[in-house]
Amino acid sequence: MTSTRSAARFAGTVALVTGGGSGIGRAVAQALAREGATVVVAGRRADTLAETVALVEADGGHASLVPCDVTRAADVERLVDETVARHGGLHVAVNVAGTFAAGPLVELDEATWSNQLAVNVTGVWLSMRYEIRHMRRHGGGAIVNVASVLGPHKAVPGTGAYGATKAAVSALTQAAALEHIGDGIRINAVSPGPADTPMSLRPGETPAERAARVRREVPIGRIADLSEVTSAVLWLASPEASFVVGHDLVLDGGVSL
Repeated sequence: MTSTRSAARFAGTVALVTGGGSGIGRAVAQALAREGATVVVAGRRADTLAETVALVEADGGHASLVPCDVTRAADVERLVDETVARHGGLHVAVNVAGTFAAGPLVELDEATWSNQLAVNVTGVWLSMRYEIRHMRRHGGGAIVNVASVLGPHKAVPGTGAYGATKAAVSALTQAAALEHIGDGIRINAVSPGPADTPMSLRPGETPAERAARVRREVPIGRIADLSEVTSAVLWLASPEASFVVGHDLVLDGGVSL
């Protein structure tokens, strides 16, 4: 059961979640709404965003959707403008939108490389650009970017392109944090290891096969439950983390040790 204190932690807060149509983004949107936030979910597919909104509303929360391609500046600017117009402000942003493609670096085609850079790096940069522009004019806020254990904290063959983009997210987070803490905007990141999303399944792998593999590969012996990731995100976004600036919080069950 959620405590009264927890349920009120984001009361009166407007929160924006990119990549809110599935996986970590959907889980973050649901968790924020349970704790009192009005949530706007953004992503390319209106149908999956609508599913997230329905889940939030079924749980008694408040949410709306804005279709958006985070690689397009005009889309992201419109996303922030619509969020503010509908709900009167923007206090928390969680930038989750990302894509993953595996393969040795020398075998990747240029389109795959460019798409990962566009979504994972440019998408985070553009999202912060417009989120920060609003927040610094309206008293500040909190931003949490989703990086990864792959890249900033651990190298794994076949994930070099993805790892490079997530290392860039960590670096962007630190730079933006220093540039804008004086504006009252706290910016941090989380770096999850294997979590309970389709992205952690290898091609053709079943959840049972994944569980057996992870028992061998991850010191804690399991993947992360999405609630473990969302708890970290919400803490960083909350006043409880008011002295945390530019941190990249690793949630990997010991993988990077």
